[in-house]
Amino acid sequence: MKRVFLYFILAIILASCSTTRVLQSDQYRLSENNVTILNDKSYKASSLQPYIKQEANTYFIGQWNPFLYVYNWSDGNDTKWDRFVEKLGTAPVVFDSTLVDSSISGMLSHLEYQGYYGSDISSSIIKKKQKAKVDYQVNLGKRYRINEINFDIKDSLLAALMLQNIGESIIKPGDYLTQELLENESERVAKIFRNNGYYGFTKNYFFYYADSTTVPDKANIIVKLEDYTTNETPEAARPHRQYTIRDVQILPQKGLKVRPSFLTALNRIEPGAKYSEDDINNTYERFSSVRLFSTVNIQLDEVDSSQVDCKIILSPSKLQSIKMNLEGSANSTGLFGVAPSLSYNHKNIFGGGEQLSLSFRGNFQFKLKDNTRSNEFAVSSSLSFPKFILLPNTLFDQNVPRTDVSLGFNYQMRPEYTRDIISTSMGYSWNYKKKYYYNLYPLQVNIVRIFNLSDDFYTKFNDPYFYNAYTNHFDIGASFNMLYTTDPSANPKKSYFYSRFEGDISGNMLSLFNDAFAQSESGQRTIWGIPYSQFARAQVTVGRTLFFGHHNNIAIATRLLAGAGLAYGNSSALPFEKLFYAGGVSSLRGWQTRSVGPGNAPLDHSFSIANQTGDMHLEANVELRFPLFWKLNGALFVDAGNVWNLNFDGKDIPEDSKGCYFSFENMLQTCAMSHGCGLRLDFDMILVRLDLGIKSYDPVSASWRSLKQWFDSDGFAFHFGIGLPF
Repeated sequence: MKRVFLYFILAIILASCSTTRVLQSDQYRLSENNVTILNDKSYKASSLQPYIKQEANTYFIGQWNPFLYVYNWSDGNDTKWDRFVEKLGTAPVVFDSTLVDSSISGMLSHLEYQGYYGSDISSSIIKKKQKAKVDYQVNLGKRYRINEINFDIKDSLLAALMLQNIGESIIKPGDYLTQELLENESERVAKIFRNNGYYGFTKNYFFYYADSTTVPDKANIIVKLEDYTTNETPEAARPHRQYTIRDVQILPQKGLKVRPSFLTALNRIEPGAKYSEDDINNTYERFSSVRLFSTVNIQLDEVDSSQVDCKIILSPSKLQSIKMNLEGSANSTGLFGVAPSLSYNHKNIFGGGEQLSLSFRGNFQFKLKDNTRSNEFAVSSSLSFPKFILLPNTLFDQNVPRTDVSLGFNYQMRPEYTRDIISTSMGYSWNYKKKYYYNLYPLQVNIVRIFNLSDDFYTKFNDPYFYNAYTNHFDIGASFNMLYTTDPSANPKKSYFYSRFEGDISGNMLSLFNDAFAQSESGQRTIWGIPYSQFARAQVTVGRTLFFGHHNNIAIATRLLAGAGLAYGNSSALPFEKLFYAGGVSSLRGWQTRSVGPGNAPLDHSFSIANQTGDMHLEANVELRFPLFWKLNGALFVDAGNVWNLNFDGKDIPEDSKGCYFSFENMLQTCAMSHGCGLRLDFDMILVRLDLGIKSYDPVSASWRSLKQWFDSDGFAFHFGIGLPF
């Protein structure tokens, strides 16, 4: 109750402050711009907001922004206190009446661009208590549908080329006539011409004439192609010509040691070929994608009226880099987790764009006043070649595929057991149009060994399922991953969507040779006395982040995740390293890593440190991200989901264990939920994150936790990380 009372007092203090205290007596704070469409409710008024020249202060809830109040704590004397609160707070936007007319002009221009001709906008300014609100009333103008389209193209070659692609035209009879539509069509056709030798051709050579008098409410369009641009007079006319590439030079700058044959293989611009903008762009993308060059400059020089020379100028980037990362967590039981990592990368180890990567990773969990420890250490190395071995390089025009070979070792020492994993893989990675990213690993090998088991480790398990999961095994199979994203940048600043599929399959090839393998007492086929794993596993993730607000700096990030695995053939359970888990830095943040599930199962004290896992995983996350001050951002989030076991073989499940297995009947009752808040320190290149997750619904007790229970000894967890959670 004390905390609630303090929050109540703070709210009264903030509400009692003024948001206009620092203004002069003749100044007004712009509190709101309101746009109303009077004659068409289907038109989105929000599409006109970007053309208003002066934006009002942003708000978090209703008309409330606490940082406006903080700024107005200033006395205007330029003291240290004033400078502090002004930096911490948000300055009021001082209303400028001269920007209203220019805002109207901008909105009218945009409406005409959208095909609303003769629109009218009036404004009214409401001033009250040193606050100004501007209302814009919009009457949309008349729109015309396209009746017919005619062409006037003197150049027969260009006319034939345009007619060949007329089926792809975005201007069609019946569409509304808009300037935007005409511009997009001009650019589409201009690109076709540029890909067919017409170097320097632009959309400005197209002229459009609209006749809206012949047919009521419709317009006849004449598309005319001239030999001068819309910015020139007819006296500047010159004939359109097709160009060929005369000479191509690849010029790496000093300090870059790379094999000439590698650079030649990246190039798609051929001497003697017809000029093509796609060839230029593909060559630029291919040189950029190998990440050896800080800048790639393709310079085209016109030799005469039919030829151009090409120079590809390459400036070297830093070839070696070291990256460090750190994640941490703590919960109310006193369990701490620290996960440091260090990686080294060389982009050109053999002079042909081959990338060498070495990484070291640790994961340490401990209690300060207890000997309970879990130590995990991993080292991995990979070598990536800029080619698709076994496939011709010519199949990949827009990007450079890579062949990856990796080798790794993972060691984990827990109170109950010690295990190590030796892994190796060979596969391919490539992308398409920087939206579709693929990873295909036809060969993956894991050799897993478990030893130093506690004397009663296996006797603690009532279910032989767990016994089968925690045994030595071979894992020899393949995997395929695919990512689709509308924005591949590391830290997107606009709305984007992504979906990811991850699939593993193991043991099927080995099963073809079962007759050649020895058989254990349990009936499993073994290699050198160790059974091989046979399973299929898949996971799908879908995410959507929406940015909004006047400065596009508020976001709602959502994620849905679903995964499941099935053991069959030579295995009766998934290997423990392939089981799903929840909780932690990027999952159910009210729980520590691996401390929730399966289903409504209580924490298994057979493990000194939580190790709850399951055959399947469902999770949903929603996070609101918003700016606070300086480089500090805030977040509010809700996470829901869990892991469950699956009963594929229809075995009888003990009554007290049914909640651990997934069914649609018990899904909601056994689904965990947490909520919380976080801080993000955003330095553009790196984002430091601290989250406080609180358990909302606990499937173990099948109850919602009350406000008093949020900060109980088992009610919350802190998480520290680098980068966003999803």
